[in-house]
Amino acid sequence: MALLPILRFPDLRLHTKAAPVEALDASVAALIRDMAETMYAAEGVGLAATQVDVHQRIAVIDVSEKRDTLQVFINGEIVGREGACESEEGCLSVPGVRETVPRAERVTVRALNEKGEPFELEAEGLLAVCLQHEFDHLDGKVFVEYLSRLKQGRIKTRLFKQAQDDKDAKD
Repeated sequence: MALLPILRFPDLRLHTKAAPVEALDASVAALIRDMAETMYAAEGVGLAATQVDVHQRIAVIDVSEKRDTLQVFINGEIVGREGACESEEGCLSVPGVRETVPRAERVTVRALNEKGEPFELEAEGLLAVCLQHEFDHLDGKVFVEYLSRLKQGRIKTRLFKQAQDDKDAKD
């Protein structure tokens, strides 16, 4: 297993729409393992393949308290939305930023699991928010795009400054 580098907003590769997974082979299984390891190491609750510069429709999620219930969504799609809520979200691709984003309160998703078996899941709460967030990544959208242009600009400036500070610290 390996830790994968996570793309940071505003990296243009985060806007690439992911292609469906055509075949579940050893490379997909390895990617899922690496994505899970990367997500856990970064202390996230979800990670989309787009965030690690792999543009296939794969997301891993674990919203359990013990961090021992990994869920894998291959070629996932939201097929139903109900209600509305707003929740504070963060993102491994937008470190240090948390903002309130409008989402559906409940979602129904269809996907394949890591064995290639189709399933349907109804979710609410944190899992519903996480599914919408990760599937947005797979569609080339980052959660900050729900915010005003002013807030997006401030976030870009802050992340640019963080990157410069990190670079200066290494030099």
